[in-house]
Amino acid sequence: MSASNVSESEFAQVLADSCRPPARSLPLKRDVAHFVDGLLGLLFPQLAEEAAGTLEEIKARLELVRWELARLLQPGLQRPHAEEVAGQFAAELPHLYARVQLDADAIVAGDPAAESLDEVVAAYPGFMAIATHRVAHHLYHLEVPVLPRLLAEVAHTRTGIDIHPGASIGRSFCIDHGTGIVIGETAVLGDEVKIYQGVTLGALSVSKLAAGTKRHPTIEDRVVIYANATVLGGDTVVGHDSVVGGNVWLTQSVSPYSLVYHSSAVRVRKVSEGDQLLDFVI
Repeated sequence: MSASNVSESEFAQVLADSCRPPARSLPLKRDVAHFVDGLLGLLFPQLAEEAAGTLEEIKARLELVRWELARLLQPGLQRPHAEEVAGQFAAELPHLYARVQLDADAIVAGDPAAESLDEVVAAYPGFMAIATHRVAHHLYHLEVPVLPRLLAEVAHTRTGIDIHPGASIGRSFCIDHGTGIVIGETAVLGDEVKIYQGVTLGALSVSKLAAGTKRHPTIEDRVVIYANATVLGGDTVVGHDSVVGGNVWLTQSVSPYSLVYHSSAVRVRKVSEGDQLLDFVI
């Protein structure tokens, strides 16, 4: 059918044919955003419009979180399975909460501009991205379809930080600034890792044949990766206690305690030295 001569009724039929059951099995992104807002608002009152006060109120909101998750899962899972998965997720909430608390503490400790834990939780995009990832990653390991990716995209939309829910991230993860960070599905990060804006932990190849393999790097404990550095490849390992400088392009492993940096020449001169200023200098 040529797009140039499709009638309104024919186009309506095309749309009707496309509305098959698999398309209706996806949770709506707005519902996913509402769920994660409610969950994080319960765990961190700094993010809530109205904090739960009494023990009974908190118990009721925990039950509401479990119920809302089961509802989100039901388009893709049968109801009994959805309720079982939601129960497993709820049982792990204390562990999840403790991990996110450690992340918040790491950001406070790692950013001289951070004045308090409340400020980090309420205002830092890095904290929001990490907290949402912890939720998405847990659901990913419960083999929940689609929903973890939608959670990751909610965080990506809000923060500019793109973390695949499959990425494995250790304790006390610190993101400073964060805009433009990309962390791929099979990336593995150890404990106390710190990364800055524009960092990519990506794959050397984007071939579909590589699906299901280790395509993204391993970053060991206490590594710092500065702005706009790119680390690629499933066999690439950045050894513990290393520092990767800004603008580095790294596709091979480095041993622990390494300093990896990009060397460039910067020239400073007087404007009067040149007869003409070129646009690309600006």
